[in-house]
Amino acid sequence: MTTTTLPTFDWSEFRRVLIVVAHPDDAEYGLSCAVSMWTDAGVEVGYLLLTHGEAGIRHLDPAEVAPLRAEEQRLACAAVGVTDLTLLEHPDGQLMDSRELRRDIAKHIREFQPDTVITANFELEAYGSFNQADHRVAGLMTVDAVRDADNPWIHRDLDLPAHKVKRLLVANAGDPTHRVLVDEKAEQRGIESLACHKVYFEALPDHPKPEDFIPMMLQQPDGEKGVNFRVFDPI
Repeated sequence: MTTTTLPTFDWSEFRRVLIVVAHPDDAEYGLSCAVSMWTDAGVEVGYLLLTHGEAGIRHLDPAEVAPLRAEEQRLACAAVGVTDLTLLEHPDGQLMDSRELRRDIAKHIREFQPDTVITANFELEAYGSFNQADHRVAGLMTVDAVRDADNPWIHRDLDLPAHKVKRLLVANAGDPTHRVLVDEKAEQRGIESLACHKVYFEALPDHPKPEDFIPMMLQQPDGEKGVNFRVFDPI
């Protein structure tokens, strides 16, 4: 958590935002509070999940977990006004830097045509420990796919026109540059979105309750509530 007050990011030019993360629940750790602000303002927000999170519950078979977590993610999206959700079939816990993964993300960028792409922290050390492997791969592949999507000579087999994203944001980055302030309504909807992952959290009894965890994540040094980002604008 930063100890200095960050400048507030002006998102007034957002029209269509694509959030790319590895698993169900990855967008619900504060980011969904900002999403709530955006959807309330009429911004179209889509989620692209690279896996179904099927390896995330130790005592349940992945074949049983995948549809459960997908349904929980649909509920989490609905809580913050997101109606566009795509889940890919890449293996949970085994994401790899690959042409295939980059191609799949670039394809979705060309189809969705966002002005803004957001991914989550993909540093080696994050959240007080080592960042999960899928998170690291998802972020790096998203950065590469944003560039791929804008190059008409890459992934020519997609038969889709190139699309240039205007800006890239990394949520909860270790070295953030800006913050997006959120109001009480957005905070509560963000709490609701995280709480939608009920089956997943039942398998994590030591995980803090959403109503305790989200306010802590949003707390800013000056007493405001907000989500921190590293902003690359333009890219």
